[in-house]
Amino acid sequence: MDLHVLELFCRIVESGSFSKAADAMYLTQPTVSGHIKKLEKSTGVRLLDRLGHRATPTKAGDLLYRYAKQILAIRQEAQQAIDEFKGGLKGELILGASSIPGGYLLPPLVGPFRACYPDISIVLKVSDSKEIIKAVIDGACEVGAVGAQFDDGRLEYRTFAEDEMVLVVPPAHPWASRKSVQVKELPGQPFLIREDGSGTRKIMELALERRHLPISALNVIGEMGSNEAIRQAVKAGGGIAIISKLAVASDINCRELHAIPIAGLKLTRPFYLITHRHRSRSPICNAFLTFIGAPALPRHSHHP
Repeated sequence: MDLHVLELFCRIVESGSFSKAADAMYLTQPTVSGHIKKLEKSTGVRLLDRLGHRATPTKAGDLLYRYAKQILAIRQEAQQAIDEFKGGLKGELILGASSIPGGYLLPPLVGPFRACYPDISIVLKVSDSKEIIKAVIDGACEVGAVGAQFDDGRLEYRTFAEDEMVLVVPPAHPWASRKSVQVKELPGQPFLIREDGSGTRKIMELALERRHLPISALNVIGEMGSNEAIRQAVKAGGGIAIISKLAVASDINCRELHAIPIAGLKLTRPFYLITHRHRSRSPICNAFLTFIGAPALPRHSHHP
């Protein structure tokens, strides 16, 4: 299989479009179609379904995509190793992060890291924890930063930061002047929560379940796809929420939101750096992990 064609195939899968992939790789659309036809002929299976202007991978296409990303990552790793041997780190590091590390913890580190390694570019992809974990497993991101652990033997987790989650209410809420509230009082309030797959939600669910309060007992009036959406909705009086203190620190300082302790409920959580247990790390990745103080991540073998 031609590496250039595999890269082209991955571009089509990721963009969902032959024309976008053609533009990104400076090729004509007929040339792209020709390459994919040859790839399908050589593999003996249909890899992409074309529905109008949209291209989506078949099950065989999904399978090839996962391997293609690993092959291309090894190619990049080889180039980086040669660059390192010649005396300079060059290339790209793709980081994935859930909303809190992606919005508050990693961005301040990127500038100083690039000051040390000016020939490196950093791509930071922000999504929910489940999507970031999938990206690390598939090889789309070399390092992920997430706020909850998911049970998967292919992943290596290391703690790199800690966060506190707080119950926040708007200033006009009856609880705004309270010193604390009881867990049993929570079901009577309109709650805004993060979507399923969010680390914030998973930590909140586990903490409440330890106090025998399932999330189904809450009066959930809305599920939202970002901390920013929840923050703005609570500020507008749309409900109350349990949210990362990092996300609302400025609002608490300005008294636009009030944080209230929940008696007996532990709402601190670690953030983890994740890498693939069975995939070797690039020199750029090792340099980044060392830079942010995570050299204890073990070196991985190539064997599954």
